[in-house]
Amino acid sequence: MKLNVNGRDHDIEVEPEMPLLWVLRDKLSILGPKFGCGIAQCGACTVFLDGEPVRSCSVTVGEVSGAVTTIEGLMPDGRMHPVQQAWIDEQVAQCGYCQAGQIMTAVALLEAIPNPSDEEIDNAMSGNLCRCGTYPRIRAAIKRAASANAGA
Repeated sequence: MKLNVNGRDHDIEVEPEMPLLWVLRDKLSILGPKFGCGIAQCGACTVFLDGEPVRSCSVTVGEVSGAVTTIEGLMPDGRMHPVQQAWIDEQVAQCGYCQAGQIMTAVALLEAIPNPSDEEIDNAMSGNLCRCGTYPRIRAAIKRAASANAGA
């Protein structure tokens, strides 16, 4: 089976029923997406499938027909994505476990709505859980990244 992840093609030998998350972590050693709940409720495993955010714990590798992008793929040229930089600038992370999924969801939000309101941010991010409760800093980072994108 062929799988394109972060712009690279991979030949993998797995059962098509294997969750994409397991393939990424266990077969390809891509460790950004995390296992949080296994039922697509926490967002820690969020990746892009053909540019759309999906929960990789609930998508089987057999269902994947397009390109997969993980948080590692947000920096193809080595430069940090504006959302990643905003996360650092706003000191969002505490434990960091949920951050890859949070960032991927925030990137998708800003691609859909370049200058989101607080309500739009809260709605878009509501499916991503942060046990440390850094939600105000997450919102601030998204607003900072939106401003950076507007000035670019």
